[in-house]
Order: sequence, then C-alpha cells, then structure tokens
Amino acid sequence: MDGHLRNLATMDLSRISLREFKISDADDLLIWAGDDEVIRNIRWERCESREEAVGFIRDVCIPHPWRRSICLDDRSIGFVSVYPWCGDEMCKADIGYAIGSSYWGQGIATKALKTAVPQVFTDFPHLLRLQAFADVHNKASQRVLEKSGFLREGVLLNYTYLKGVLKDLVVYSFLSTDQIPPAH
Repeated sequence: MDGHLRNLATMDLSRISLREFKISDADDLLIWAGDDEVIRNIRWERCESREEAVGFIRDVCIPHPWRRSICLDDRSIGFVSVYPWCGDEMCKADIGYAIGSSYWGQGIATKALKTAVPQVFTDFPHLLRLQAFADVHNKASQRVLEKSGFLREGVLLNYTYLKGVLKDLVVYSFLSTDQIPPAH
C-alpha cells in the first residue's frame, strides 16, 4: 500500500481543528501557501519567504472577518475563509478553503467545512446563504463541497479570471436551514 493510501486509511479526523491564525503559524503556512498545487485554484499568490508569511498572517489573516487555520494537531495545514457581503446583500457570504497537497484525499477539507459551517452561521446570525465556487475541472473540490452538504446550483460560464485565465465555475450553496450531513 503506498503512503497516500495508508494515510487515507489511518487519518484520525479528530486531530483536525479550526482556530484563528497566529504569527507562529508562519513556517507551516509557508509550506502549503508556497505549494503551486495548492494555490493554483485560489486567488492567493505563492508565499516565497518566512517574512512574507509573517506579513500575510499579520496583515491579512488575523484582521480578516472570518479566516481560520485548518490544523492537524494544532499545526496549520490550510485555511477556511468566509467573505460576508454587506448592505442589501448581507444575507450571503462566500466561503473558500484549501489544504496542503500532502493532505488531499483524506477527508480533512470535508471535516473542516463541516466544522466551519455551523460556526459561521452562529458568528453571522443574519446570514441566510453560504456560497462556494469550484473550477469546473476541480472535481475533488466539488466532491468536498457535496460531502459537506452544499447543493450544486449550476455552472457559471466565463465567470471570472483566476491568475489571468478565464474560468467556468460551479456554484454551490448551503442555506441556514440546511443540515450538515453525518460523518461517514
């Protein structure tokens, strides 16, 4: 059995938690935010140095309205971020996430979203809708959203540029009245 499959079979998801970022996460963030495989589907630029990671945590992650570090044994391996809308659109928010590529396929992102969603609705009591977007070619991210209870609503053609490339995105929603699916 190769290492990836062995990890998949033995990952104890109770070791996964969400918490606010700390400056001391810089070395861990540098590992996954410096990985081209991780950042290719998110708007973040590649993190190149420890100083850059410290600045990003200090200036972007900590003051963010709702950004949590996905942790394995309290070490940062990814993030979940929520971007609340305002004014007449304050009933909705966008949610995004990523984890280090060495942790893909182990149920960690699903566990993180299932943990985050109820907390987001508690922290933003006016929120009625969380929406997420996945590249039409990113089947793994689509599966994470579906396993986390998000409903696929459709495909948005020529919806956005990501790193200079025009993308079609699948849009998903999770309403405040929806239920988190049980763990399998």
